[in-house]
Amino acid sequence: MMRSTYVIGEIGQNHNGSVDLAKVLIDLVSRPIEEGLFGLDLKGMDAVKLTKRDLNQELSQSQMNRAYNSAHSFAKTYGEHRAILELSDEDHFTVYKHAKAQNLDFVETLCAIGCLSLLKLFTPDYLKVASRDLTNLPLLEALAETKIPIILSTGMAGKKELDDALSVVSKSHSDISVLHCVSEYPTKPENVNLLTIPYLIEQYPNLKIGYSDHTIGISTPVAAVALGAQIIEKHITLDRRMKGTDQAGSLGPDGVNRMVRDIRLIDMSMGEKGIFIAESTKAASEKLERSIASNKDLSTGHVVQEVDLHMLSPGDGFKWSQRDQIIGKPLKSDVDKNELFYPTSF
Repeated sequence: MMRSTYVIGEIGQNHNGSVDLAKVLIDLVSRPIEEGLFGLDLKGMDAVKLTKRDLNQELSQSQMNRAYNSAHSFAKTYGEHRAILELSDEDHFTVYKHAKAQNLDFVETLCAIGCLSLLKLFTPDYLKVASRDLTNLPLLEALAETKIPIILSTGMAGKKELDDALSVVSKSHSDISVLHCVSEYPTKPENVNLLTIPYLIEQYPNLKIGYSDHTIGISTPVAAVALGAQIIEKHITLDRRMKGTDQAGSLGPDGVNRMVRDIRLIDMSMGEKGIFIAESTKAASEKLERSIASNKDLSTGHVVQEVDLHMLSPGDGFKWSQRDQIIGKPLKSDVDKNELFYPTSF
């Protein structure tokens, strides 16, 4: 059975506080992916993800009140900036319904216990725990108690922190996924350490293991799939030049298309452990492989010797491993120089 990587388009705060922009991003994610050379219609992304914060449980008051002079700021203080970017519970419900209308799953990152209020309106397909909250064990306990499948991101954690989190969540249910992640935006190639993925697969064989990517481009998430990641999460945007701290490190429309295309092609390409003669190579084998041929003109009745032989294409004659079917046998007909031997020759 062909594998299918679960691909999440992370909207995060790239909606810039606009429900309409979030909807357009969902429309982008829901598009089918076309592969022109083989005429393939490939599955697009599987899910979108939003983030919900409770600004009363976000930062210390002094940090919320500090001046925020970044080019990506939407207000004078960080607290006011965050308030502009925050969507209400009702807004999240509106975006959720739009995603469902596009046959997409919906993932929510809830950053505080107070954010569970939106579960009164709808039930996400998954709850995501951001890297920053992997050690926020009271939040993990509250999320786990909902029984909604949960995804943990490891961007700021070692094995101890991950094991502590798993211990808390597993008290309520076992539908847990773990994403390798590096909380560096963007992540430098030398810091990615993709070999963490097979390590996690080995250490936690009963969990789904994936990768949340913050690198530039698409090669790293595609490589993660080849290493066994079952889930890929990647930030998406309409335009990487838009205002907002995550826009430049996200994938635009063309990047989304190329990444999902390549992941789906990797899914199709993985196959199974072993070495096989593929049926699709039969024509190439007949055309390009080599068969036993005569290296000189040979007459009827000649008893073939190994010194008479060499190898030429096409590949529809005797293989070298079958030379005992030729050597020592008299010819029934002439064989010209550089022509193949066939069963009718003997």
